[in-house]
Amino acid sequence: MGAWIKIRYWCGEDLNIYPLTCDSKIVYDDPSFEFRTPNPAACCIRHQARDGKSCPICSETPTITDFPYKVGPCLVVYGGYTIWRNNTMDEIDMDNEDEKKSSDQDKKFLNPTPMLDELEEGPWPSFITGIKELAERTKKPMLRGVMDQLEYSYQTRMGYWKGGLVMVRGYGSGVISRRTMIKDKIPEAAEFHTFRVQPAPALHYSTKMLRDLCDTWEKYGSGLITLHGQTGDIMLQGIEESKIQECFDAINQAGWDLGGAGPAMRTGVSCVGPARCENACYDTLKLHYRVLKYFTEDVHRPQYLYKFKFKFSGCPNDCSNSIFRSDLAVIGLWRDSIQMDSTEVLDWIEKNGTDSLVNNVINRCPTRAISLEHGEMVIDNKNCVRCMHCLNVMPRALSPGRERGVTVLVGGKNILKVGAMGCTMVVPFFKMDADEDVDKFIELCESIIDWWNDNGFEKERIGETIERVGLKQFLTGVGLEASVDMVAKPRSNPYYKSKY
Repeated sequence: MGAWIKIRYWCGEDLNIYPLTCDSKIVYDDPSFEFRTPNPAACCIRHQARDGKSCPICSETPTITDFPYKVGPCLVVYGGYTIWRNNTMDEIDMDNEDEKKSSDQDKKFLNPTPMLDELEEGPWPSFITGIKELAERTKKPMLRGVMDQLEYSYQTRMGYWKGGLVMVRGYGSGVISRRTMIKDKIPEAAEFHTFRVQPAPALHYSTKMLRDLCDTWEKYGSGLITLHGQTGDIMLQGIEESKIQECFDAINQAGWDLGGAGPAMRTGVSCVGPARCENACYDTLKLHYRVLKYFTEDVHRPQYLYKFKFKFSGCPNDCSNSIFRSDLAVIGLWRDSIQMDSTEVLDWIEKNGTDSLVNNVINRCPTRAISLEHGEMVIDNKNCVRCMHCLNVMPRALSPGRERGVTVLVGGKNILKVGAMGCTMVVPFFKMDADEDVDKFIELCESIIDWWNDNGFEKERIGETIERVGLKQFLTGVGLEASVDMVAKPRSNPYYKSKY
């Protein structure tokens, strides 16, 4: 009687599945690796019977306590079946704790990484633990190689990744190339390329979308995923160049597209906006979609001096972190007075007390635009800088004004050449109600990008270009008139740091 048995090397690698009988003989590709099944009696002895089930080969019904376990480099146990290598057996007493530990160590897929292990200490979850679990489950050599290289980098205090050019057909960006400089030392980490995958606006996904994406990535790549990059992309980390095209075809067929990389338009990020936020002053999802659709050619095929990022926030809370992390920030705001519900204000004071109103709202207004007069809260809207603090503390009592739109800011970036830079306001108020408003906004964006391409240096962000040539030259070049409302910094810090 035959049975399907998967053969496993002592090192943990799985081979193909072969039909074996009690007297069958299997010779793998390498003639030095010969596997035999024992005779019927020995077969059932080595079979780990569960729940009184009989051996599918010889039909005997032994129990797990009747016979010793046999493990080691010459003996492989898989799914209850024992297969000997080169017809030899090593007797091991599994009651011995040291031998148990040795056996468990032999089964480990990853190599020792003592320095990385220290990152697992402490109260917070560690990415090292996640990678270890993924590697031991999937047995992907590239994950072991990446762990070995990272451990080596910690020892030498040097990085060993280098870039290059890796693409899929029809695209010039979206794949970040990573090749190791120590391939001879750690060949399993030879290639570890990354896909940047475009997210849906405001990061809205269905569980099916994510499951299908994860299944595809585990099939072709490492299985390691990061949510999300600074541009909102889903980062699929770790794939070999030979599998890139096939993997992309699979995820593209499922409705996903690559994000931007290199000197190109980056993907763009938006907050949830009107989908879930009562403070949204415009439809972030609609504008995000329209802008990305218009500039999709520039996302997929690099043609800029350097990277260019859009970010869309529905209100001055700036949940998409646009002011300091985007080249062009679009932030919703209002230009009339804050809407105040007097009844809700009184209810809030009754519930929290006048002292709380003074200490947590009035005294924390950065421009002192709120006061308490005759027991009532008064807002001087001319001095309001839309910091959102009072609206966040009293959400039922206060809400944005009725005349809503966006403000456009340019030039934010993180540290690279001249350090971190915040955006400069260039359009204090821009209506964003109709499709015509969206079209005008896209025309303005085109003018800004064209000016930057004409006046910037290679590897220079637009904020750095404006700082080098001056704001006046920028405004003249894009056809905007200077205004006193164009500010680069608030009058005072609108953020509050609590005392611990």
